[in-house]
Amino acid sequence: MSAEDSKKRAALEALTWLDDARVIGIGTGSTVNHFIDALKSIKGRLDGAVSSSEASAQRLKAIGIPVLDLNAAGELSVYVDGADEANHRLQLIKGGGGALTREKIVAAVSKQFICIVDDSKLVNVLGHFPLPVEVIPMARSYVARELVKLGGRPDWRSGFTTDNGNHILDVHGLTIPDPPALEAQINQITGVVSVGLFARRPADVLLVGHADRVEKIT
Repeated sequence: MSAEDSKKRAALEALTWLDDARVIGIGTGSTVNHFIDALKSIKGRLDGAVSSSEASAQRLKAIGIPVLDLNAAGELSVYVDGADEANHRLQLIKGGGGALTREKIVAAVSKQFICIVDDSKLVNVLGHFPLPVEVIPMARSYVARELVKLGGRPDWRSGFTTDNGNHILDVHGLTIPDPPALEAQINQITGVVSVGLFARRPADVLLVGHADRVEKIT
């Protein structure tokens, strides 16, 4: 079974966690794309979805699910998103697709955050995947110097602009034994919009797609 099959398995399992939610939060990425495709089977019971990215919004509209503004939708009962890395404490690295800030916002206003990944994303210690940091463009070099002081090797994602009009620094070479502490530390750097550590608000449920099953971690 391929990684895509494992992603699809986790995405289908997430449908069973929606209960009778009428408005849901939707994240970004390849595993979430499988989840959006799966929503076709239940779209009649949904009033709409709040999307963390323009890419996911377009995919939702294409299957006939209204995309709602978060300010109008208010608190969400459930948010479904993927991750670039996840540990057994439900802490995540996200932002490979560049939507980390909006993903953090939607996660913050959701009562339950369901994270869906394939088994290659489950690690013991976060940091092998480069940590994305969204920055105000004029502060990019300053933030990069501060990240070097923390032991990282920041690489500007040249040619990429977030949906918010900002830049991304991908930080290589980190081993992150205490994700909440590093998240707080990076957030305090002037010019940082958001860091792709989801540790202070981790997932509530992690659904890990394997070749033959879906593992649930809570």
